[in-house]
Amino acid sequence: MCEFCRIIDREASARIVYESENVIAFLDIEPIHEGHVLIVPKVHEASIDKIPEVMLLDVIQTAQKVVNALRELYGTDGYSIMQNGGRFCDFGHAHFHVFPRYENDGFGFIYPEGEKECSDAVAEKLRKKLMENK
Repeated sequence: MCEFCRIIDREASARIVYESENVIAFLDIEPIHEGHVLIVPKVHEASIDKIPEVMLLDVIQTAQKVVNALRELYGTDGYSIMQNGGRFCDFGHAHFHVFPRYENDGFGFIYPEGEKECSDAVAEKLRKKLMENK
């Protein structure tokens, strides 16, 4: 059983800050900033395309609550929400990082080297696939 499933089942400890029928939210043990929360759907899947929509809706509603609480408690300049899926989901259980951000806090993305295409052809290809999968 994965660590997040163990937390959901109360077989492992966590500093839980919120829970609903579909999600559990707790403090990240290696926070980027104080107040860094993980929002975890209560289904063991590594990718959001496998998670029921009702759970994903609860994830985003919980993220909104967390963002509001972070702003009120810490006077943040903003926030970040991050999620890695599939092979890049390091715990094998989807989870969403929500953490406070501050101007000049040193956090940032590092983009890989090389050219990337951003064109009408790429947009059309994605648009077509999204319409197929409606």
